[in-house]
Amino acid sequence: MSNIVDPLVGQIAARVRTERERRRWTLAQLADASGVSQAMISRIERGESSPTAVVLGKLSAAFQLSVASLLALAEGAQDDAGAGAAVRRRADAAEWRDPATGYRRRQITGPHFPTEIAEIRLPAGARVPYPAAAFAFVRQVVWVLDGRLTFHDGDTVHELEAGDTIELGDPTDRVFANTSEAECRYAVVLTRGAQP
Repeated sequence: MSNIVDPLVGQIAARVRTERERRRWTLAQLADASGVSQAMISRIERGESSPTAVVLGKLSAAFQLSVASLLALAEGAQDDAGAGAAVRRRADAAEWRDPATGYRRRQITGPHFPTEIAEIRLPAGARVPYPAAAFAFVRQVVWVLDGRLTFHDGDTVHELEAGDTIELGDPTDRVFANTSEAECRYAVVLTRGAQP
């Protein structure tokens, strides 16, 4: 039944299942912690459904991982620690696509690099909300590379143009929106903060 083309879907499925099992959570416990239905989590874990950016945000928040970490771990990048310079060719980089919005995310750094960097391409008219919990325990900067990003930081709205950056503060619900007629490309740079 699976007609999914995205090569990361199987890797995301395995990563979500591994993270859930590592915590010894049932599907019901993960559903309760994330607000994602058991049925959807089960379809994701079986590779029958590609999660949307919103669902990934909720799952990563439940695991206390950033979306970038969840996707980097799903990519299964090799451990480059101590190996000297690691070249990652653009052609070899896995790109995840949100089936709901067409949002595309490419992880720039590997899972063992101390700072996570991702390149995002947000299509015209796309809107991607994330819960406050998705930003817990991380310090994050958003850097607009091309286009225009309407960024909702709680109740505050920022209109960001190419070259603009925003350094995020305390966790709050956030929305990345492209209200323009052209694609917006931006980078997300984050480091993990203290965990409870």
